[in-house]
Amino acid sequence: MRRKGSLLRELPILVVVALVVSLLIKTFLVQFFYIPSGSMENTLQIKDRVAVNKVPFLSRNIARGDVVVFRDPAGWLPEITDYSTNKYIAKVKTGLVAVGVLPNPAKQYLVKRVVGVGGDRVICCDKAGLLTVNGAAIKEPYIFAGNKASEMNFDVTVPKGKVWVLGDHRNASADSRYHQDDINKGFVPLSRITGRVVAVIWPLKHITYVPQINVLK
Repeated sequence: MRRKGSLLRELPILVVVALVVSLLIKTFLVQFFYIPSGSMENTLQIKDRVAVNKVPFLSRNIARGDVVVFRDPAGWLPEITDYSTNKYIAKVKTGLVAVGVLPNPAKQYLVKRVVGVGGDRVICCDKAGLLTVNGAAIKEPYIFAGNKASEMNFDVTVPKGKVWVLGDHRNASADSRYHQDDINKGFVPLSRITGRVVAVIWPLKHITYVPQINVLK
């Protein structure tokens, strides 16, 4: 039988190993994010927690139809404030950031759906009110009920190494359409993408897999 003293000596080692494993997972495999707005409804709901697969980012294998999390590319979001004025809560949240349960507040993130990848020409809209990608109309079953593909017309060609992103709740999403005057002309560099959303993990009633959808099919 293992002695109590032996267990106490091993406990710090076990904690360190757990933290190292958590950091490795966060760095190379999976990271978790909180959804603060309704721009991706009904695919993602406000206050959902999602798991993000980082492998597509590492391999740069981001495809049309993927729901991706990315760092603010050029001031899309307002300045942030501290998590909390309570120092104890702040310390706990800092620890959760370190192990990847919460995102780093110093790096602001967004979540949108990729509609165009490098080389694609994306136009809104055709006579049927649908987006076209490389001349082909796409059906988007994920668009929020009652929304059009876009209220704003656009005609863009996506540069290599970047993507064009839209929110599923088109009328409530300040996405690529609204940032065409920034340094990236509304496109998101692949280097800013953290990964692809693969699942909603909280709350329990929202737990679901988020599938990849090929928007050209």
